[in-house]
Amino acid sequence: MEAVVVDAGSKLLKAGIAAPDQSPPLVMPSKMKLEVEDQELADGAVVEEVVQPVVRGFVKDWDAMEDLLNYVLYRNVGWEIGDEGQILFTEPLFTPKTLREQLVQLMFEKFNVSGFYASEQAVLSLYAVGRISGCTVDIGHGKIDIAPVCEGAVQHLASKRLEIGGVDLTNLFAQELKKSNPSVNVDTSDVERLKEQYACCTEDQLAFDAIGSSCQPERHTLPDGQVITIEKERYIVGEALFQPSILGLEDYGIVHQLVTSVSNVSPEYHRQLLENTMLCGATASMTGFEDRFQREANLSASAICPSLVKPPEYMPENLARYSAWMGGAILAKVVFPQNQHVTKGEYDETGPSIVHKKCF
Repeated sequence: MEAVVVDAGSKLLKAGIAAPDQSPPLVMPSKMKLEVEDQELADGAVVEEVVQPVVRGFVKDWDAMEDLLNYVLYRNVGWEIGDEGQILFTEPLFTPKTLREQLVQLMFEKFNVSGFYASEQAVLSLYAVGRISGCTVDIGHGKIDIAPVCEGAVQHLASKRLEIGGVDLTNLFAQELKKSNPSVNVDTSDVERLKEQYACCTEDQLAFDAIGSSCQPERHTLPDGQVITIEKERYIVGEALFQPSILGLEDYGIVHQLVTSVSNVSPEYHRQLLENTMLCGATASMTGFEDRFQREANLSASAICPSLVKPPEYMPENLARYSAWMGGAILAKVVFPQNQHVTKGEYDETGPSIVHKKCF
């Protein structure tokens, strides 16, 4: 059986047999519903509890993660107990060593995999667009990773992780909608759908500051029949990425963060990094975001203007959403046939620490 690639994010888990030029076959919420007894209710009463195994990119609940992967690999991918294959996981920036070891231990001791490999999402996203050097700006559900990559190696000392992401933008959007629609109660899932449908970026900060008097209101009917009016709220979501103070953070916007990260790398790589900048994550597909990013980049103080990588024509249109998984599919076609992965024998001989020697 071909190797399986898993990209487990805070909101969505992407998985499937490695197919480099295709979207992941399985995309599902990264959450589990557990049935637990409620001590305050009658004897035997059971209530459902939603558990998030992955929080801001990192696994926080290993029992729930095991259950989730069990469902994915045996019920969806088609593995059979006793005949498990090889697996490659994507890793977010700055994954702690202990989490890497727990993952490889889970795979060999609970899932009995025949081979294991893990690689950082920034490297994999660049592989998906045919690059081994560049800089990724990955806007995930729970974090933003900015990572310069030189010849396939993440420059960790120059990289930056911001503890904000799509979930914070959703909460911001919900707060703003509540201010202008105080009598309407909107479910979180509806807010996310509204954000995906309406959120957009203005061309610059001046345009954002001027929208109060020129924004045309739009009325939207929610599934329960309530009517909500959306005006300037749609613009604040994207603006928060360029002005984090909107979210209450004393930090610079993402373009400034990108230029600063690259400035901490050896100067000989600056042009190669900045001229191969890649935007990743669902938020990157927001209307007007790419244009605003490039406009801000053109005005940056950097001597070399950052420019965005265009995906190859043969890759799916939704590449930005699934770039890490697609890059993982490309890498899986190399590391497993060439025996660069962690084998069962190596794991049994060395233990979980083998992951640091083989997966780097």
